[in-house]
Amino acid sequence: MGRIIIVAIGILAIVFGLIWIGQGTGYFPYPASSFMIAQPRWAVYGAILAICGFGLILSGRRRK
Repeated sequence: MGRIIIVAIGILAIVFGLIWIGQGTGYFPYPASSFMIAQPRWAVYGAILAICGFGLILSGRRRK
């Protein structure tokens, strides 16, 4: 059960990370009033979050 939760959190982290990257680079300007749009700092935060999510997925899949 714990493995499933870790992998699910990893997947969510990757999804949110990709959204943050899209907003930070300006490729995903939704919602239009978001403070994250075209702010490179949020693209960096999103990349870090996505990498951590990938690590969680790997960790969750290796657990027994």
